Amino acid sequence: MTSPQQRVVVTGAGNVTALGEDWASVKAALHSGTSAVKAMPAWQNVGGLQCHLGAPVAFSMPTHYTRKDLRSMGRVAQLGVRATELALQDAGLLGNATLQSGRAGVAYGSATGSPDALLEFVSTLEQANARNLKATSYLRGMSHTAAVNIGVHFGITGRVLTTSSACTASSQAIGFAFETIQHGYQDVMVAGGADELTVAHSAVFDALYATSTCNDEPTSTPRPFDQQRDGLVLGEGASTLILESLSHAQARGAKVLAEVCGFATNADGVHITQPNCSTQAECIALALDNSGLKAADIGYVNAHGTATDSGDVSEVEATRAHLPNVLFSSLKGHFGHTLGACGGLEAWASIMMMRDGWFAPTLNLQDVDPQCEGVDHITGRGRELHADYVMSNNFAFGGINTSLIFAPPP
Repeated sequence: MTSPQQRVVVTGAGNVTALGEDWASVKAALHSGTSAVKAMPAWQNVGGLQCHLGAPVAFSMPTHYTRKDLRSMGRVAQLGVRATELALQDAGLLGNATLQSGRAGVAYGSATGSPDALLEFVSTLEQANARNLKATSYLRGMSHTAAVNIGVHFGITGRVLTTSSACTASSQAIGFAFETIQHGYQDVMVAGGADELTVAHSAVFDALYATSTCNDEPTSTPRPFDQQRDGLVLGEGASTLILESLSHAQARGAKVLAEVCGFATNADGVHITQPNCSTQAECIALALDNSGLKAADIGYVNAHGTATDSGDVSEVEATRAHLPNVLFSSLKGHFGHTLGACGGLEAWASIMMMRDGWFAPTLNLQDVDPQCEGVDHITGRGRELHADYVMSNNFAFGGINTSLIFAPPP
């Protein structure tokens, strides 16, 4: 006999972003139209690189982390561990025995591990000399470095799910955590993602002619959905949500930020880098079906919105196929594209904006591309609106699509 599915809620959130670590700081920046994008002077010395912009985080680990704690952590893992510490504190679970019970797990992702650790392997190959290779090189550079460092640092003994799917790493992690709790395999899941800003990551998109070259006007770019957009700008950070079954949260008297109502993920199966509108639209439809909601129930969509030509057009086309004229904005003009962290960061912001009844605009959107019409773009100073349900969508290289739906606390 099949057990009834558990309802899943968000009981804590922790974030390390270029605009702050708490919602008060981030909301103030969103209200004031603050951009984290700035010139990266050192990148000007990289031959052939066209984009010299990034959205870095002023970050270092707190002093209570010992040298031993940090040995296996590159910057990616450090960002993820710190965001998770903040999230567990927010949820009232830091140091709680639940984490060691086998009923708590981790679902966490990043695009890659820390590139400086990977360079130690490259050096070994190029120089035929292993002297630069350290005992921790692989631990800092492996794709699941954030997930396992989180598990070890906080003593989490349940399932560990690792999602290394670039721009959908943390949205897939949240979705898989949701399903894991929903079906009763765990009571609590630490879910999210992290990525660090490096010139190597920017160069990848540069080679695809997908980066912005507005190097003399950093805060004017990226411009998602704008007719004058010229590409993305990378950022960095980490975002962790604590997901619990509703019954577990109620039993311990936890505060609830939101309920996770629906999730879907699928693949284009067509092209590694070019998006496919029809499968993106199908992902949105699957999330609606999973939630049991109608299109009219969705009050706001947080868009992936990278400010690339084909990506923006495909996303709007997919969205308006099921959610015509829905309230719609992207946060990447504020934070840059944080890769493996963006799905978590944008899900958290969507939840908090839903709670506040105020939704941030797409920064730098002044002249909507005619091909991106058909949704209600938020511009200017944002929009006050009550929304019973919000959706957060992300799309990644390899044609991986995700859609998450949240509701206010039950």
